[in-house]
Amino acid sequence: MVSAVFHSPLEPTPAPHDAIINIATSAQPASASGQNHLKPATPPAPLPGRDWAARSRGFWLAVLPPLCGLGLLVGLWALVSASTGNSIPGPHETWLQALEVFRNPFYSNGPNDQGVGWNVLASLQRVAIGFGLAAVVGIPAGFVIGRFNFLSRMFNPLISLLRPVSPLAWLPIGLLVFKGANPAAIWTIFICSIWPMIINTATGVQRVPQDYMNVARVLNLSEWKIATKILFPAVLPYMLTGVRLAVGTAWLVIVAAEMLTGGVGIGFWVWDEWNNLNVKNIIIAIFVIGIVGLVLEYALIKLATAFTFEEVKS
Repeated sequence: MVSAVFHSPLEPTPAPHDAIINIATSAQPASASGQNHLKPATPPAPLPGRDWAARSRGFWLAVLPPLCGLGLLVGLWALVSASTGNSIPGPHETWLQALEVFRNPFYSNGPNDQGVGWNVLASLQRVAIGFGLAAVVGIPAGFVIGRFNFLSRMFNPLISLLRPVSPLAWLPIGLLVFKGANPAAIWTIFICSIWPMIINTATGVQRVPQDYMNVARVLNLSEWKIATKILFPAVLPYMLTGVRLAVGTAWLVIVAAEMLTGGVGIGFWVWDEWNNLNVKNIIIAIFVIGIVGLVLEYALIKLATAFTFEEVKS
């Protein structure tokens, strides 16, 4: 016996709505350029609550750690002040004294009695002059030493010998040669700032890819074009790193140099307040020195970031 099985015809399944839209879109005539103008799908907008929460989280992650660090510093400071019987002034007493000091930071009652503002400006002026002279001498010297192997072998022993010498050891030489405290302090800034610039610039020149120099040789470029068109753009990140190190060292050294030479300057102000046994002003000067150094460092980091492709970190 042969049995036959009959299947009823399948009911048509409705196409999804998105598929119908796609088919209809593909069936439309092409534009004059031969391409279909399809509107790209826009991502969903973030919910206002989630966006606010993300911004709030980012704000607290950026602000809370520094605040915790400052709180820890103030807490330890207060603890040390209490344990020494207030021989070291506490945060509250120092804050009141700081308000008094900065009420008139630019007063002048003679050459040896001036406000903290004039002392900071005098120190910055010495740093600017010594640092500028070091940049004028050190950066070209680094280019030349890094460019020519003979000069590199010639000056490396001298740099290795003189670089570890403490900057203050050069201060008596400056007093002997220049016969004055102010030029001696500038000389000390110059001699301590020049080594980071020379070393970092020379290292950057030596790390320029050899392919660049081969192309310059094939094109018969002059030494000036090699320095300005090839070496300078490649060496700029190294050079700015040397500048950052140099200005930090210069700001450290000027305080110690002014303590020894006297005159007007933040270092002399610290030493003068110590002679007057005014510990509150010494602590204020410490914070002023740190804030000015931080501002200089931040400004140079921004400068280095603007001229380099990689992120510059402190």
